[in-house]
Amino acid sequence: MTASIPIRPPCPPGVCDCGRDALLQTPGSDLRILCLNRQEEKRLLERLENIQSLDELERLQQRLFENLGVRVTIEPGHNEVRTMRGIAIEFQEQPGLCRKIRQSIPAAIRRGLEKRPEIAWRLLDSRDLFGGG
Repeated sequence: MTASIPIRPPCPPGVCDCGRDALLQTPGSDLRILCLNRQEEKRLLERLENIQSLDELERLQQRLFENLGVRVTIEPGHNEVRTMRGIAIEFQEQPGLCRKIRQSIPAAIRRGLEKRPEIAWRLLDSRDLFGGG
């Protein structure tokens, strides 16, 4: 007995380039990303906006990968970092990852870093930008 997993409704035609339909038609494809419905997306964004530490942010990155197959990298940008916009937040290319989600997750992370700039400082320090040598 198999229960069907509720999946996200399709984006309006011509608005998104996520490849949802092609993903659904490909046998054996990873459909976990399609389980991120609006309610779950809101919970995720709220959680990202209210991060309390770099460790928590890294755990959320790991959980995104484990639960949805989404790999997000967060690191200092190539140029100097003067604001939270200088921190690069990028997604690994993945079918089914909606354009809206590719925009809302980095925005939520940046809002969380703006609320707690010490997390951004720890991120920079972990990449040895504040270290000597």
